[in-house]
Amino acid sequence: MSLPKLEIQPLTPDRLADFEKLFGERGACGGCWCMWWRVTRSQFEKQKGKGNRNAMRKIVRAGEVPGLLAYSKGEPVAWCSLAPRETYPVLGRSRVLKPVDDKPVWSIVCFFVAKPYRKLGVSVRLLRAAKTYAKANGAKILEGYPIEPKKDKVPEAFAWTGLASAFQKAGFKEVERRSETRPIMRSNLRTPGKAKNALKG
Repeated sequence: MSLPKLEIQPLTPDRLADFEKLFGERGACGGCWCMWWRVTRSQFEKQKGKGNRNAMRKIVRAGEVPGLLAYSKGEPVAWCSLAPRETYPVLGRSRVLKPVDDKPVWSIVCFFVAKPYRKLGVSVRLLRAAKTYAKANGAKILEGYPIEPKKDKVPEAFAWTGLASAFQKAGFKEVERRSETRPIMRSNLRTPGKAKNALKG
């Protein structure tokens, strides 16, 4: 299967049903619903599953855009979570992923790609769209926390923050590495764009 044509859009209230369809009953992975980086571990465990889903619904319905959805032929097929770094307090509590400096950055913390669309370059397309979206919304630096496995193969369950190779293909550069397999990578976005929803898939 070759890389399909993708339409990439911000997750807004009118697309919430598509997001939930993509994530399915398991909330993408173990009832996460992309809340892992947003709440304390105890709170995450307490609201795992339905509670996390409701928490994400509340975020979206309040008008916050927690990430981007990719569509193929009208069907939601992939997800990328991005927002200003302070949106994800768990990052600040991580020894490996703590801030590199005091510059304001946006962070990419999660990907979820439907099984038939994996290993086709979808995450690279999402990363390029994320750069466009973040820049259009005032970000000057976009940061990610992928893994760079020692071996070529890595279980898909461990690749949810993305692979370093995909970030490299999308123009990100390594700026820090506090763990052998966990680089911090950045893209400098320069001047903000004009259209808030201008994306390229």
